[in-house]
Amino acid sequence: MVEEISQSILFESFRLGTIMLDNRIVMAPLTRCRAMDHVPNELMAEYYAQRATAGLIISEGTAPSPNGIGYARIPGIYSKEQLDAWKPIADRVHELDGRIFMQLMHTGRMSHPDNMPQGSRILAPSVVPVKKKKLFVDGKGPCDLPPPGEMSEQDIEATISEFGKAAQNAVASGMDGIEIHGANGYLVEQFISPVTNKRTDYYGGSVDNRIRFAVEVAREICDVIGADRVGMRISPLSIFNEMDVYPAMEATYYRLAEELADLGLVYLHLVDHEKWGNPPFPRSFKEKLGKLFKGPIILCGAYDRFRAEKDLESGLGDLVAYGRPYISNPDLVERMHKNAILNVPDPKTFYKAGPQGYIDYGKMDNG
Repeated sequence: MVEEISQSILFESFRLGTIMLDNRIVMAPLTRCRAMDHVPNELMAEYYAQRATAGLIISEGTAPSPNGIGYARIPGIYSKEQLDAWKPIADRVHELDGRIFMQLMHTGRMSHPDNMPQGSRILAPSVVPVKKKKLFVDGKGPCDLPPPGEMSEQDIEATISEFGKAAQNAVASGMDGIEIHGANGYLVEQFISPVTNKRTDYYGGSVDNRIRFAVEVAREICDVIGADRVGMRISPLSIFNEMDVYPAMEATYYRLAEELADLGLVYLHLVDHEKWGNPPFPRSFKEKLGKLFKGPIILCGAYDRFRAEKDLESGLGDLVAYGRPYISNPDLVERMHKNAILNVPDPKTFYKAGPQGYIDYGKMDNG
């Protein structure tokens, strides 16, 4: 037997820009590596449709250009074939009264050439090699990463334009909006952090210069599809993908929050990786980011229902994103509403091609 929770802020509707969300539960972006040849497919449509009761789905990281693909079997949104293949996914979610944003993820230096389309290049703000982490390549297994090429100003301009075109393609495919992946050590964060940005030009050195690429990407996308359709995900204090903390970190993200507020972004998505061995993300840091950004905040980081309710009720955030629970619980909203036991995900199938561990997790028995 399960007991239904009669009242909870988690299950209240919420207006995000021009769209209304049925609840405040967000499906976090989750890399699942099911897009063969980097093109979405029917398997992915079923996966997202199963999870359409989320107030908002944020798609898996999707490459804005061939240079942005770093992992095996991640989707893109830079070709007509990919745009057309995303349409049934957006349609399926909308037919079930769901809402979906596409996350645009350029992996930058976190790339392997054997995972990338022919003719693409591994680009980064600076030539800072990945020393320890390996990337999986189909048929080869874990492989060392070659050093990236340092982006010229022309490369930077082209990449910003690619983000804009990708956002336009995503909206044309039926997506409700875009999330810029500015977290987890990928290209946008590689510019933000002095750990990976050693430039001495307009895009490196000072705080304002290091956040410039992130702001220009956001501005380009806002100009193309409107700021009320654009959010950004950030992960201050994360050491994922060989990043690290640095003395000016808080000041850097405070300036970024101010700049994104001026652009009018529809949300800021804060990722707290403390549970996964990263430094703590202090509440005071999150509170100040929220005050500077002034718009809706999505909180993410190993939340259970009770902590989520507490942080929403206190005003720390407006929405709460769940990652791994959504892998194994397509009906997560219903399970949380009824305080039911959650299925445990199988990590061995997180990035494995095919339906196993992807669309075969059962829904709650209501009998």
